Amino acid sequence: MTVQTALKEGDYFDALEAANYLDSRYANALPSEVIAGALKYFGPKMAIVSSFGAESAVLLHIAASVSKDIPILFLDTGKLFGETKRYRDTLIQEMGLTDVRSISPDKEDLQTNDPKGNLWNSTPNQCCYIRKVKPLDNVLSGFQAWASGRKRFQGGVRSLLPHFEAGDGRVKVNPLAFWNKDDIAEYIDKHNLPRHPLVAEGFASIGCMPCTDRVEEGENERAGRWRGQAKTECGIHLSLAENTRILSHK
Repeated sequence: MTVQTALKEGDYFDALEAANYLDSRYANALPSEVIAGALKYFGPKMAIVSSFGAESAVLLHIAASVSKDIPILFLDTGKLFGETKRYRDTLIQEMGLTDVRSISPDKEDLQTNDPKGNLWNSTPNQCCYIRKVKPLDNVLSGFQAWASGRKRFQGGVRSLLPHFEAGDGRVKVNPLAFWNKDDIAEYIDKHNLPRHPLVAEGFASIGCMPCTDRVEEGENERAGRWRGQAKTECGIHLSLAENTRILSHK
């Protein structure tokens, strides 16, 4: 088999080889073309991970224009805003998404490591690990690629994102990597997409309720996440080795 051939059951798979090939082919492609190319290559072994947060409607709408049947993985951490769950239901209905899967933390894991539900206050990295990183890693075992809405303008480790990259034996797809804030706003307006209700209240990036704050004018949109801490990522976009290293310094 050559890497240019769509994967079939039992085919040899090398994530780095696949990511390099796909990124060379779709480096300057539109987001819809990136998703279509990934779907053609990986078929049912590609999923989209969505928080159904402030800008999630954009990626989901583009994906639905390619196929409404792409698996959408939603991490229900047990600490989300009620508005986020209602927003999820609204987008599912309006976009006709047919395969949205809610992923929850392991109950025994929570009972052992966070019996009072306040681990976020003392050890947020471990809280993210048991409520997001571990559950997602478990469910991704059935996929070879996954896409998310990360963008370069969000800064930090995201500032050099390609459309395709390899990590932990899978290909990570970033269809919106090169879009800026204006691109996102224009797409939302053009397609009259429903907005997360908390955006109007000053929340620019929306995660779990205890660790999400409003942002002030002029602040980076993710400034309200883990405010006052060095932490800037929940961990699902970091490698397992990086997460292990972070947890060892909790």
